[in-house]
Amino acid sequence: MPPRPATVLAKVRKTALALPEASERLSHGAPAWFVGTGRKQRCFAMFADDHHGDGRLAIWCAATREAQAMLVDDDPDVYFVPPYVGPSGWIGVRLDRRAPWAAVAHVLARAHAQARR
Repeated sequence: MPPRPATVLAKVRKTALALPEASERLSHGAPAWFVGTGRKQRCFAMFADDHHGDGRLAIWCAATREAQAMLVDDDPDVYFVPPYVGPSGWIGVRLDRRAPWAAVAHVLARAHAQARR
């Protein structure tokens, strides 16, 4: 049975909001997480539930192009290049696959650090 989007979103939300200066708001109609205060907030992750019918339950996270290439090459069943933000190095992480939560949390933490730069 596939995971329920609301359950997965709650887990992502808890993990993302535990990071320093993290906040959440809708961006393009989906939950997204930002770091920073005031006008200096930068997005570090977005939740995607069947984005434009792609069939994926995923998060899109800020990353370097090098990290993106390494993760996609290492495990293309879990990691992918998301639309729109992928050319900037962002990484997609499928939450409806076998990725261990520690790996998902690590990608979120790295995205948070990337956005703080």
